[in-house]
This record gives sequence, structure tokens and C-alpha cells, in this order.
Amino acid sequence: MLNKVIYPGTFDPLTNGHLDIITRASKLFDNVVVAITNNYNKKLLFNLSERIYLTKQVTMHIDNVTIVSFDGLIVDFAHREKINVIIRGIRSLLDLNYEIQLAQVNNKLMPKLENIFMLSDKKWTYLSSTIIKEIAYCGGNIEYFLPKLIAHAVYKKTKH
Repeated sequence: MLNKVIYPGTFDPLTNGHLDIITRASKLFDNVVVAITNNYNKKLLFNLSERIYLTKQVTMHIDNVTIVSFDGLIVDFAHREKINVIIRGIRSLLDLNYEIQLAQVNNKLMPKLENIFMLSDKKWTYLSSTIIKEIAYCGGNIEYFLPKLIAHAVYKKTKH
């Protein structure tokens, strides 16, 4: 087993696809650090504190998962935490192209940083937080796509 890995993201909201990656990574690494950040290019449904709370709640049954927040570049966070592996979920070729770009930039900024790509389970390949929010705002059922606690929180936030 490798020691530590960072799984960074906005997780707004954390989906069953994200949870699947976290669960699978927890079986490969001694410690999975879920690093939650603000993405200033996105319209966020939940603030950072809410996303941290919800993620902690739905991962509390996984002993080797730690939930933290970070601001700025993931390479700076990785350097501070002395973690040299980042894990990213890949749903499609579009994700892969984008993630390769990020990995190459991150490797220029932190040459010892390794990037591991995990393929999403096929039942979640179409899933994104953006799509979930759109369904919720339109009054659709999102319960299949999210952990129950998070689905209820999304419903509360998207009530009209």
C-alpha cells in the first residue's frame, strides 16, 4: 500500500461517483486526503464549510479518509502536506484530456508529484455535480445520484 494520496475537488455536491472513487482509493492507500476547495469559476450551491461537513458525514465510516480544505494551488497544498500523489477520477475522454493538461502543469510546478487516474465506475460515467444541480433546480429526483444526506441538503438549497 502507498502512504497518502490527495483527492482534490470542489465537490459541490459530492456525488455517488465521487464517493465511489474515495471508497476505492481508501483500499489502495493508507490515507486518502479529500481536499476541498472553492472554484471561483463555478456558481457554488454549498459554501466550503457545508461541503466539508457533508463530506465528513458521508465518509465517516471509512477510517483512513481525512477531509480538509485548501485554497490556492494543489501543488502548494501537496508540498505543505508532504504528499506527492494526486488521484483524479476520469469519466470520459473529455475528462482525460483536461486531466492530462492539469497533470502536466502540476508536474512542471512540482516535478515529484505523481498523478493517478481512476476510471469512474460505468454506472457513474455520465454523472457530474453540475448536472445534479440542474436536475434539482428543475424539481427532478436526484436521490439515486447522491448519498441520502447530501440529496436532502441539495433539495433544501434548491427549493423555489
